Amino acid sequence: MTSTMNDSTTSDRSVGDQEVIFDVRDVTLRFGGVTSLNNVSLQMHRGEILAVIGPNGAGKTSLFNSLTGVYTPQQGSIEVRARRGDSPTSVIGVKTHVVNRLGVARTFQNIRLFPALTALENVKVGIETRQRSGAISAMLGLPRQRREERESTERAYELLHRVGLERRANDIAGSLAYGEQRRLEIARALGTSPGVILLDEPAAGTNPAEKRELATLIQSINVDDDISVLLIEHDMKLVMSIAHRIIVLNFGQKIAEGSPEQIQRNPEVIAAYLGTSADEVDAADLDQPELRRIDTDVSLDELVGQTPDASTEADDRGELPR
Repeated sequence: MTSTMNDSTTSDRSVGDQEVIFDVRDVTLRFGGVTSLNNVSLQMHRGEILAVIGPNGAGKTSLFNSLTGVYTPQQGSIEVRARRGDSPTSVIGVKTHVVNRLGVARTFQNIRLFPALTALENVKVGIETRQRSGAISAMLGLPRQRREERESTERAYELLHRVGLERRANDIAGSLAYGEQRRLEIARALGTSPGVILLDEPAAGTNPAEKRELATLIQSINVDDDISVLLIEHDMKLVMSIAHRIIVLNFGQKIAEGSPEQIQRNPEVIAAYLGTSADEVDAADLDQPELRRIDTDVSLDELVGQTPDASTEADDRGELPR
């Protein structure tokens, strides 16, 4: 049974406006005899950072793949209205590149850059999906193609600066540090001019300093660029620091929805992560202590180039320094 909590007084963070970006209703996704998503429904509103969490195998990435056209659910409906003024459009059975043109961008759990290209060239790949010039224009060097090439390069430099990688523009992507590759993938996604961006475990494999950079960057994308963010993440401190709302999946079902403060004290959520039952959690009167949050009261420019501190022990536990 899904536990839904709507008491807005428990959180001082805005959820954005009430225009629906993703409207997911009763989605079921099966692979043979395995049910990856079971009757999942959710709504994402414009302007919010919505996090989807859950144990491994809960169905989080299957949900992302269903939203972006990679998978086609057997039951249910998914409509998207990524950009302001768009009409709701079904993404069921729609090709992934068409979903991207509708204003939906994403990154992946496993980094999928072009490792032999430079950072600049990787970002231009995303930007050029929005350009009109084709192969013939490029071969003939037509004026529109030359103009779009110049604009593409300028925009790519802007986005690299946006994620703190302008100094690495001409470096091969495969030579960048892991956290830098994560930010480069976000820059490439931003190059497609999305209305909503889906981030699949963007903090995986990053150190504490990189997590702080990432938290600040995601909040800046949400507020400054007016891009809604749908986030899958296992790092609870990152989630609790930036998410307006959280949806919890377990064994393909939605078990809870609410603010970060509500979710971290929900018995069903605690039980899912501890591998016990909600009744046992209630009986033990287990109260999840409030998680420390990432200090994001610092600009990205101040964070970039900062070396990780000495708190490697905290990092090994998946924690962040105070």
